[in-house]
Amino acid sequence: MAKKIVVDPITRIEGHLRIEAQVEDGQITDAWSVGTMWRGIEKILQGRDPRDAWYWTQRFCGVCTTVHSVASIRAVEDAVGMTVPLNAELIRNIIMGIQNVQDHVIHFYHLHALDWVDVVSALSADAGDAAQLAQSISDWPKSSKDYFQGVKDRVAAFVGTGRLGPFANAYWGHPAYKLPPAANLMAVAHYLEALDWQREVIKIHAILGSKNPHPQTFLVGGMSIPVDANSQNALNADKIAHIKQLLVQAKQFVEQVYIPDLLAVAPFYLDWAGIGGGVQNYLSYGDFPTQESRDWNGKGLWFKPGLVRKGEFPTARVPSNDQISEYVTHSWYTYGKGDGTGLHPFDGETEPNYTGPKPPYPDQTVSDADDKYSWVKSPRYEDTPFEVGPLARMVVGYAQGHAEVKGAVEFALGALSKAAGTAIGAGALFSTLGRTAARGLDALIQAQKNVEWVDLLAANMGKGDLRIADTALWERSSWPSQCQGVGFHEAPRGMLSHWINIENGEIANYQAVVPSTWNAGPRDAAGNRGPYEEALIGTPIADPEKPLEILRTIHSFDPCLACAVHVLDGKGREITRVKVL
Repeated sequence: MAKKIVVDPITRIEGHLRIEAQVEDGQITDAWSVGTMWRGIEKILQGRDPRDAWYWTQRFCGVCTTVHSVASIRAVEDAVGMTVPLNAELIRNIIMGIQNVQDHVIHFYHLHALDWVDVVSALSADAGDAAQLAQSISDWPKSSKDYFQGVKDRVAAFVGTGRLGPFANAYWGHPAYKLPPAANLMAVAHYLEALDWQREVIKIHAILGSKNPHPQTFLVGGMSIPVDANSQNALNADKIAHIKQLLVQAKQFVEQVYIPDLLAVAPFYLDWAGIGGGVQNYLSYGDFPTQESRDWNGKGLWFKPGLVRKGEFPTARVPSNDQISEYVTHSWYTYGKGDGTGLHPFDGETEPNYTGPKPPYPDQTVSDADDKYSWVKSPRYEDTPFEVGPLARMVVGYAQGHAEVKGAVEFALGALSKAAGTAIGAGALFSTLGRTAARGLDALIQAQKNVEWVDLLAANMGKGDLRIADTALWERSSWPSQCQGVGFHEAPRGMLSHWINIENGEIANYQAVVPSTWNAGPRDAAGNRGPYEEALIGTPIADPEKPLEILRTIHSFDPCLACAVHVLDGKGREITRVKVL
């Protein structure tokens, strides 16, 4: 008998994602991804000064604020033809690079680890066993028996209060948890360490951007922070040295804690290398300029643009801007040309048209509706759903022969093969486990590259190049009466693009096609599921009242995360309500 599981909200941070899944014979046979909030910033931007758009678009999210800033200013720079000085490009790279690393570490430990790590089991661990395990996989200094005993005592005291905070309402003891107690204790210890670590390394945003979140020093044409190694009123040698120290600290944690933990946990869950693959089409538009003259055809970019279909792997193609479109067939919007039409972002429309049930949907699920069921649009490339994100970056980079990507992927596959006692090929990437591993590898190569970028910045300043912004085209009177541009950025969650139409110096139309739109979007006009939806098909469900498996796959995309679950019978009636972490 079919059952319908509703997880709403599924995100641990924002909570605006609802997943509905139909379960038959212990497996998911259909799924619906529902965005439950609309903000409408694209409408708010119309008629405003394009040079201010970055400040508004930061408010798309309270977590990934920097990513919308850089995509927005790049869109305006593309529209009016600005050339960004190398110093500004490198400062942006450092800001975005540490954002990616911090975000990935937070996701692994604080937003996704508890899908695999049983905190309650950690309380029965032997501290000596945890120390022995930790010392066998890394030379991280905090790996003594006394250290892990201290962590165990702290967690036990916390649990003893009965006020479990972030550890409450989870599925502790679920049969899908497979780690031994020592591994669980090690992971919990590093969960706590990561809280302190992320607070320190993100101070780079305060140095380069004046604050975090919502940095203030972005500027169309460059950055507003002056650079001068010898000035106390600028980004000088002392501040660069401090930034480098923090970047090295970030790199060490990724190399000695995050990656070893990832490779220690993965062998217990190798069955998840065959679950959650989804659409298995991957798209990246590249990022991180390493020279002053760059474009989004790949020139001067560390990550090159590319797309890969699993059937064509390991070959990659170069994507074209012309092939991107967005559908609203099953989204709560309407298009003037008809909701079955896909619109290119330059022609995009954001006209709300809510036709669904009123939350909290007491008598029906949104998937009972015949038509629209989400506030998220459905982006498509060549009318095909594509996944974006760290997995897409790793798959595309591997296919292109990107040195750092290929080295990291082969290192991880080799380590897993050794642990499993059998060869594990690159095809394992196309899965929930692969997606989780790819995020760690992305953090690894980004953490290493960040240190190189700060050295490049110091070297360029040492040559006497103190340029930080292109001011020649700052005044709107110098712009064409009509122009349009696009700004791309490879954000922590994947390919982000902002599309702007400018008329007489004002924003005529603005569209943001964000990573979670690509991944969380509903079905399109042809009925093709979005990546979240497709990734759930075939997922085993051990206990419909505790759908931990849904959390694992959806969380592997990093959409933010969850606080309540509703389980319904085959007729859509609520039979029980279960809170989750």
